[in-house]
Amino acid sequence: MAQVLSAHPQVKATLVLLLSMLSLAAGGKLLVVPVDGSRWLSMQEVLDALRQKGHEIVVVAPEINIHIKPSENFIMKMYPIPFTKEEVDGSIHSFSQDVFEEGSFLERFLKIYWRLKNISAISLSTCAHLLYNKELVRYLEESKFDVVLTDPVIPCGQILAEHLSVPSVFFLRVMPCGLEFEATHCPSPPSYVPRIFTNLTDHMNFFQRVKNLIFDISNYFLCDFVFQPYAKLASEFLQRDVTVTDLLRQASIWLMRLDFVLDYPRPLMPNIIVIGGVNCAHKKLPQVGHAPFLIHALTGGI
Repeated sequence: MAQVLSAHPQVKATLVLLLSMLSLAAGGKLLVVPVDGSRWLSMQEVLDALRQKGHEIVVVAPEINIHIKPSENFIMKMYPIPFTKEEVDGSIHSFSQDVFEEGSFLERFLKIYWRLKNISAISLSTCAHLLYNKELVRYLEESKFDVVLTDPVIPCGQILAEHLSVPSVFFLRVMPCGLEFEATHCPSPPSYVPRIFTNLTDHMNFFQRVKNLIFDISNYFLCDFVFQPYAKLASEFLQRDVTVTDLLRQASIWLMRLDFVLDYPRPLMPNIIVIGGVNCAHKKLPQVGHAPFLIHALTGGI
């Protein structure tokens, strides 16, 4: 791990930021509410480094998952969900395939719409089973955590952070529909920042800007469809009216796995920290390699 930290200064700086939020006199207590799939793999690298610094880590995950397995570096707290492993695996793998498939905008939009409908139903139910697991939530309340580390693409971790009155740190690659821009009040002009599925760059002519704006409207439709149920669940659980954007705005730090070698430059707010280097942990890059392999390695296969 020391070699990884020395090879990637961004990763080291990120860990310093995380550690600064914990107790300075002794190891802090970190609650982790991850998202399964490839998003967990990069997060686990950070947890391993934090454990070596003496911090106590508790990871909360459903009993049925793909990659989140017990480790000597953290305490695993699992809870039951009403789905089989085949259902969970199928929803995540099918969605990943559809995202990278080629085709017209309408074809890709409809495919992702139906996949999102399926995966959102599973994710929402999983979140509800966590929040309403009285024994587990009582344990979390009594544990007195210092900070919650979570991936906000599923805002369940932030709902827990609000319930526990604990500061939160977000660890993510990207949010659907540009919610990270809205939640952080970060500028995101359609004349400059290309939207998903447009295949545009940050240099657009007038007609491309119009196209970018039109695509943005469809994103809001998807976001309302995907995240509105979480707003309802959060309002019921926290016993006050909240929106998903309200929840996201409470994050202290956004650790974003971006790399402007691969991602277009864009305006960022002070609490957004770019940590693209964490994707390269434990990956050997070729000295003089082929572009496709290099891109795959840099992005962690995502």
